[in-house]
Amino acid sequence: MTVTSEQRFGEFVVVRRHEGLEHVAELVLDRPRAMNAVSTDMARSIGAACAALGADPDVRVTVLTSSHERAFCVGADLKERNSFSDAELVRQRPTARAAYTGVLELPMPVVAAVHGFALGGGFELALACDVIVADRTAVVGLPEVSVGVIPGGGGTQLLPRRVGAARAAELVFTARRVEAAEARELGLVDELVDAGRDREEALALGGRIAANSPVGLRAAKRALRLGQGLDLRAGLEVEDAAWRSVAFSGDRAEGVAAFNEKRKPNWPGE
Repeated sequence: MTVTSEQRFGEFVVVRRHEGLEHVAELVLDRPRAMNAVSTDMARSIGAACAALGADPDVRVTVLTSSHERAFCVGADLKERNSFSDAELVRQRPTARAAYTGVLELPMPVVAAVHGFALGGGFELALACDVIVADRTAVVGLPEVSVGVIPGGGGTQLLPRRVGAARAAELVFTARRVEAAEARELGLVDELVDAGRDREEALALGGRIAANSPVGLRAAKRALRLGQGLDLRAGLEVEDAAWRSVAFSGDRAEGVAAFNEKRKPNWPGE
């Protein structure tokens, strides 16, 4: 796959665009010497990359990947954390939190490509995405209570929304690691592919999603996210507001015209 552009955010994060994948951005975790353990510098770079992607109207889908052959991300950099005083940990918290919320709040659909270890904050980065594609080497989990903390990148909130409160409690309280087949069975990941194909399949999925209306995609994501946890009546109001935001858009007009003219839409993105 030919890279057509590359923008680096600090030392450990890079955003790539690829030939043949229009409107898809690949957000690469690139700290291979530490299995992508999230240091303060890396967290800052993830936040900056997400801010840039969120402001780019050309990006319809983001795919979150790893440059490490055996890990997606092993979570927080515990070696760095071990050197912190209590005051330094408090000061670092907003930076760490911004990395996870940066991924979570991306306005376009986000697909995670997971292989190898996705543990703690690494799995939380994947949970912040809309769809998780994992290969058969994947091992996921939230082991934070085993080192005296709790998931702090959204895990206690995002995991129950995927698998239910009781299952999430069992996984968090036991701190156990879950291998790929069981992870798919439990709904911890959405698609399971052959070893080594997670990135390829996630990018291909991103390409299929990106063929659709950018206005529609962002509105649909907004409705899905904001409607979570609401009762049906309130959720339908969220959906109606999102519908109204696209019903009179250029994308809606182009989509209807293209359907009737039996041609591929040329989305104006507005």
